[in-house]
Amino acid sequence: MRHFRFKLEAVRSLREQTQNQAEQELARELALREKHAHALEQASLRVETARTAGAPAPGSAMPAEELLRRQSYVERVEREQDAAAAGLAAQERQVAHGRQRLEVAAREREVLERLKETHRAEHEREAARREEAALGEVALATFQRRSLEQAA
Repeated sequence: MRHFRFKLEAVRSLREQTQNQAEQELARELALREKHAHALEQASLRVETARTAGAPAPGSAMPAEELLRRQSYVERVEREQDAAAAGLAAQERQVAHGRQRLEVAAREREVLERLKETHRAEHEREAARREEAALGEVALATFQRRSLEQAA
């Protein structure tokens, strides 16, 4: 019996490699997303700390320069928080894009895997048919030989 050989094996292998690369890229994108989420969390904590730390008690006086410095600092950490939020949003878009690439790669590979299995099944059916025909011929030859021997 001939061994099964899938003619599109090189393409299937390439699609498998593409899917593996897409999985690795998505893993990197997810790790970066976690890093951005952590940065946003830290920035939010800094904003909260900046807003509450050093706030004058109600009814107490504080020099104008100190109020301006404090307000300036709060605004700066708020901008950092906004930048961290924008970075996280951008990274989430990258993750979504990476998921789409992985889905496409997996679908393309799956198509070739199903085609390969279909061809393998056809090959096995044809091999079984040939084997059955060969066994039938052997059985017929054996029957004819015995018939000739008995007739003689």
